[in-house]
Amino acid sequence: MQFSSLPLKIVNSILKIFFTLQVKSAYQIKDIKKTLLVCTHFNIGELIASTSLYRAIKEKFPQSDLIVVVGDDLFTQINNHLIDEFIVVKKHKLFNPFYFYSSFRKVKTQFDLVIVPSIGKNSILSDYIARLSNSKIKVGTKSLDGVENKTNYCFNVQIDLNFSKYPDANISEKVLEIVRPLGFDTIDLSTKLIITDYYYERAKAKLSQVKKEQSTVLIGLNVVSEDAANNWYINNFTALMDRLNSGFKSAFYLFGDNNNDSIKFIKQKSTIPFLIFNDKNILETAATISLSDIFITVDSTLMHIAGTTTTPQVSIFGNTNPFNFAPCGKNKIFLKKSDLIDDISVDDVYEVCKILLSNPDKTV
Repeated sequence: MQFSSLPLKIVNSILKIFFTLQVKSAYQIKDIKKTLLVCTHFNIGELIASTSLYRAIKEKFPQSDLIVVVGDDLFTQINNHLIDEFIVVKKHKLFNPFYFYSSFRKVKTQFDLVIVPSIGKNSILSDYIARLSNSKIKVGTKSLDGVENKTNYCFNVQIDLNFSKYPDANISEKVLEIVRPLGFDTIDLSTKLIITDYYYERAKAKLSQVKKEQSTVLIGLNVVSEDAANNWYINNFTALMDRLNSGFKSAFYLFGDNNNDSIKFIKQKSTIPFLIFNDKNILETAATISLSDIFITVDSTLMHIAGTTTTPQVSIFGNTNPFNFAPCGKNKIFLKKSDLIDDISVDDVYEVCKILLSNPDKTV
């Protein structure tokens, strides 16, 4: 985290005078009834992958309440049984004094423990929220990969994080590093969303338009990543659909926007019928994927949502490290050859899909 402008540096210097906490050289974390986890700097995928952290807190203190601060209303759709409540703090609204006051009141309720996790970057906003919260124990990053966190004065329990020692660690492992020195840990790195019957019924209604025969293999595809460098050559997807349809009696659906260029291209080029779902709800998306026989995706938010299901999954990687980001679990397979995603061939993906579809109950 850098203070790139002189005004920010001045503000930080002033706040440091008033906000600096005395660091506890020895600390005991016990009798925790209410924990605040400040994650305004996490995206949806990172919040889903942080299930391991939620689980570690709950395993340590099963009867405690876990409240998570996020940066957008959309993130509250992450229906995780380990999270008791969300608080939404939108950065762009904090200049409104009324919004600032209402947000401040929410974090000023009594907490026993406040934690700001990190998986590769620190957050000025998250650190300040932790400092303003009403808790005797405030845990955060002292330094990250050897670089001092300039707002570490917000914490009285400061943790040095050095992810450079383990460059291939998954984010579900990384996020635990902030609490392991406190005696919190878990061996279960899996992710899961609680999907209600309402969303299953909605998903079934949509999929009834796709899957016509009992013997048909239902295949879901996500062909678009938020990062263009993670997009597989779109012709590969049309060729993969042809291969899968030849090898298995298949029915297909794609997630995406009808106006997206990649989706429009597949509609024009593919000879195989498919439906397009433009789901805006995380749980409905997860329900749809969970009712599928296999899901194929590029590295994206949808990859993490699919990772919460038990559906066999193939994740295609380019310039990002799959050991860091690929979902953990049974039949969750990733493919990577180089930083150029198009080095992965249609044959490569098809062969993995063939194994998963031919042995649905086998762990690979």
